[in-house]
Amino acid sequence: MLILLDRDGVINHDRDDFVKSPDEFQLIEGSAEAIAKLHRAGHKIVVVSNQSGVGRGLFDETMLQRIEQKMVSEIRASGGHFDAMIYCFDPPWAATDRRKPEPGMLKEALTKFPTPLNDCILIGDSLRDLQAAAKMQIRRILLRSGKGERTQSDGLPKDVLPVTVCENLAEAVDKLLAP
Repeated sequence: MLILLDRDGVINHDRDDFVKSPDEFQLIEGSAEAIAKLHRAGHKIVVVSNQSGVGRGLFDETMLQRIEQKMVSEIRASGGHFDAMIYCFDPPWAATDRRKPEPGMLKEALTKFPTPLNDCILIGDSLRDLQAAAKMQIRRILLRSGKGERTQSDGLPKDVLPVTVCENLAEAVDKLLAP
């Protein structure tokens, strides 16, 4: 299975002012172990994340790489692994088809790891994540972590349904891997 993960609010705590440095990057409890479980089960894991902080000039690609290094190190320490990380730096006012809710990053992941759509799943915390996956007809899990609780309480439009809702990545992975 190809598992597509949003980053902020799924793997790490989201911040309204953006994660702009390694010091601001804090894993959500249980997320590293959940990624390790997926890896041990043989799934491909790809991060697909809007990182408009780069496009907004809040931090540069070098700083994003430093944040990424911290994330990868912490995930590896738990036995996890990412097969790829795909980012979109577009700010909302200059969005291309790569920026979620458009499916460009998901298409890139499928190009790198050709997988039948019914063997793909996107796990995210925002309506944008669900919309991108729905456009590709990929299964969707909404996490209540990050922006997910607000996303759910705002109501999910019919065009993104069906959506499985879980508290966090650990719960989603346990459901995915359950016999």
